[in-house]
Amino acid sequence: MSTAIYSHPDCSLHEMGDWHPESPARLRAIEDQLISARLDGLVEHISAPLADEADILRIHSQGAIDLVRDNLPAAAGEHYPLDGDTLLCKDSYRAALRAAGAAVAATDAVIAGSIDNAFCSVRPPGHHARPNEPMGFCLFNNVAIAARHALDVHGLERVAIIDFDVHHGNGTAESFRDDPRVLMASFFRHPFYPYCEPEPVTATSVNIPVPAYSGGDVVRKLVDEQWMPALHAFRPQMVFISAGFDAHKEDDMGGMALVEADYVWMTHKAIEIAKQYAQGRIVSVLEGGYALSALGRSVVAHVKALAELD
Repeated sequence: MSTAIYSHPDCSLHEMGDWHPESPARLRAIEDQLISARLDGLVEHISAPLADEADILRIHSQGAIDLVRDNLPAAAGEHYPLDGDTLLCKDSYRAALRAAGAAVAATDAVIAGSIDNAFCSVRPPGHHARPNEPMGFCLFNNVAIAARHALDVHGLERVAIIDFDVHHGNGTAESFRDDPRVLMASFFRHPFYPYCEPEPVTATSVNIPVPAYSGGDVVRKLVDEQWMPALHAFRPQMVFISAGFDAHKEDDMGGMALVEADYVWMTHKAIEIAKQYAQGRIVSVLEGGYALSALGRSVVAHVKALAELD
């Protein structure tokens, strides 16, 4: 498989204070582990462009964009709080445009066939960002923006979004609640942030709550019994992944018990669906993951699986 990693130094300019777990150190940890794994010569590295406002507007309201763009602090070290744990610095809008731009550009490249699949090593993350407001560390919903781009610009009829972050991707679910072209399949710790009530399982919404400290046995069972039948029935023409690694057992914030092998296994399941129905087309975008060593190792395992190097 030909796999590319999309990223950009601008994504490290977004910072919310030394105390904040969603920090630029996350991307450094990933890059360090990719170098240690000697993947540089085996996967292509591509510089992410800036998203256009039109890309963002396919998911978010003008008010949501203005809220971010118009409240940037003027000086380094200053912050503007959007909520209790989502803050803006002077470079946050540019970083958010890079993150969304990476997902859109990767989608274009995968659909064009210049690469088989891609991982976007970007921040800020996105899956909590609602159509009308940022929340939960997230400014714009990168995966949702890319999925809508595949549908509305490239004319795909069905896409799937697989979300294995420990938190429910409430912004993604809200963005596609009434769109039969999108199947969302996820698991998430419950009860837990963002404290949403689980949606009913339908043909296009297979979001499964799991209790704290669940491990790979629980997750693999629900993937086999609930995600996979829905994905086979839906027959997506492209697969997107909200790749959060905060369900790892070393991530104290997440309170679950997955390991790298579980992420590899889920990645292979996504590849199985993509190869059968979607010409192998996958775009994966970083979400959470705050235990830096576990994050870096898990991303390496995920990328190796995408590139079929594992």
